[in-house]
Amino acid sequence: MKKQRKKNVREVAMDLLEAIEKNQSYSNLLLNHAINQNRLEQKDIGLLTELVYGTLQRKMTLDYYLQPYIKKPNKVESWVKQLLRITVYQMVHLNKIPDHAALNEAVEIAKNKGHKGIASFVNGILRNIQRNGMRQVDEIKDPIQRISIATSHPEWLVARWVEQFGLETTEEMCKLNLQAPTQTARVNRTKATTEEVMTLLEEEGYAVKRSEWISEAIHALRGNLAKSTAFKSGLITIQDESSMLACCALNPQKDEKILDACAAPGGKTTHLAEAMSGSGEVIAIDLHEHKVKLISQTADRLGLKNIVTLALDSRQVQDHFPQESFDRILLDAPCSGLGVMRRKPDMKYTKKADDLVRLQAIQLDLLNAVTPLLKKGGMLVYSTCTVDESENHQVISRFLSDHKEFVGDSTLKERLPQALQTFVNDYEIQVLPQYIGSDGFYIACLRKKV
Repeated sequence: MKKQRKKNVREVAMDLLEAIEKNQSYSNLLLNHAINQNRLEQKDIGLLTELVYGTLQRKMTLDYYLQPYIKKPNKVESWVKQLLRITVYQMVHLNKIPDHAALNEAVEIAKNKGHKGIASFVNGILRNIQRNGMRQVDEIKDPIQRISIATSHPEWLVARWVEQFGLETTEEMCKLNLQAPTQTARVNRTKATTEEVMTLLEEEGYAVKRSEWISEAIHALRGNLAKSTAFKSGLITIQDESSMLACCALNPQKDEKILDACAAPGGKTTHLAEAMSGSGEVIAIDLHEHKVKLISQTADRLGLKNIVTLALDSRQVQDHFPQESFDRILLDAPCSGLGVMRRKPDMKYTKKADDLVRLQAIQLDLLNAVTPLLKKGGMLVYSTCTVDESENHQVISRFLSDHKEFVGDSTLKERLPQALQTFVNDYEIQVLPQYIGSDGFYIACLRKKV
């Protein structure tokens, strides 16, 4: 029986990429599992993360580089393609790793996992690339196809965005999606000030800086804040700045009763509860029991007593609450997530245009279900972490045409950071990732007529 050998970091990365592609699994979950299973050293964890996310982010570009050297791509095994992608990624993007080292490592993995013939095939392709170089993306004449290949975004998506935002804005957004996001945290100001938390984190060895746009937000320049004492003590919550805007827009007041209709994992719920200084009541609903438990656990960690959780399909809220019983409602609707592709690069290759149409129907159903629960004069914020008009502007336009009792609230602008005010269009804003380096996010602010 062949003795089980310890896999090196590149082989672990290759296996991970194959599993992600074959099973359409979430890269973050598989990565964490692989780190624990393979007992990797700290220095290797960084390289593994870089190889997996970097190769995923640039998959289409890497295939474009490889394509002239592979005569019969359909006959190449999946794991061999992943090995070639990882190696080319290292050759192009990782300056600290010499080409010959990456190449020799790939040949060794091919020999161990396959046979001499595969090792020879891998060696031949990589030597050719080393000798002749990569072909240039600039050779592609069609601008949509060029952006697609250069930034590894599917052509249908690039074409769709060009129609909505124009060529220049789309290219800028696609390029930004290739950059690793900065970790951002929200300070729990019921317990401490932003300055106090930053001092504690710095004393613990973290490098942080204050957000330019949101007073309770901080950026991690070094270290994972989720492992900090400040996090364990309930002083911070990991949350992107664009997601924090939902609370700014809703503008909760003390002692109000607020509904968070699609609340898991609870970042916005707890932000609302903190903004009310622990007063009033935030009722947080989500469809899945295990996700509702996450919200409760987060509320406990933060020491927030004004949150009530409930596992419930938000389309059935009218069976559980009287009409006009909430002062404000937040509906952070299920969406395609096209605004968070920097964090989930595998998403780029699995989404289809049909998904957006299907989601639009769900989003409208949810709006129609929750709005009777809002008091007259009350405020509704609809938000998504996507950048596509079909799930955002089109949904709200349709809703307003069907619900004459609602109007757009043009005071939204006053409640958002100054850097974003220029992008507000009356009662709605589409935040693109390049605006403040955050996730892509949409907010519409509506008011129920008195």
